[in-house]
Amino acid sequence: MSVDAVLFDLDGTLADTAPDLGAAANRLRADVGLPPLPLEILRPHTSSGVRGMLHAALDTGPQDSAFPDLSARFLAHYRDNLCVASRLFDRMHELLDALEDNAIKWGIVTNKRSAFTDPLVDALGLSTRACCVVSGDAAPRLKPAPDTLLLACQIASLDASRCIYVGDDQRDIEAGRNAGMTTVAAAYGYLGLEVPVSEWQADHIIHGPMELLQIIGL
Repeated sequence: MSVDAVLFDLDGTLADTAPDLGAAANRLRADVGLPPLPLEILRPHTSSGVRGMLHAALDTGPQDSAFPDLSARFLAHYRDNLCVASRLFDRMHELLDALEDNAIKWGIVTNKRSAFTDPLVDALGLSTRACCVVSGDAAPRLKPAPDTLLLACQIASLDASRCIYVGDDQRDIEAGRNAGMTTVAAAYGYLGLEVPVSEWQADHIIHGPMELLQIIGL
């Protein structure tokens, strides 16, 4: 297929950030006198943001009066240890190199706030390579609305119909479809526990980063 750019979700698609997010959740559990949870329990919730992590860690949500304080404390723990164990997924470096070698732009579109996205992307060594880095607070609506994806196209002068969006959450696929992009589900990511990836109606499913090259035809 003819592609001008590949846009990636960040957590669970481009980078494995679950270890640091899980550590923040366990620090919060320690704050309230609870023992740590295994990362395997927390990992599937990593792409669901603060709500997902706090639900998994403390069985709490926005309906609880303590949620705003717990959310702020969780984010403070995460901010202080943003990129301790987070890494790009295996072979992601190779994929990005291959895209660049073939003059295909790539960028990042995430629901994560810019206060966390920007220092993380910088720590991963990607800030000068990406054609755009768009965070959730850069547009009026979060994914699954297409706002941030369309903003990425505007920033990088891209035609959405010639872009691929890769994500590990159903809302990523919905956002890509809403933006008129080809959608690719990253089955190697966190995926969540609700709807199986096979039912997301993605245009393609990959089980490792390098499989994307086959879709593009490289």
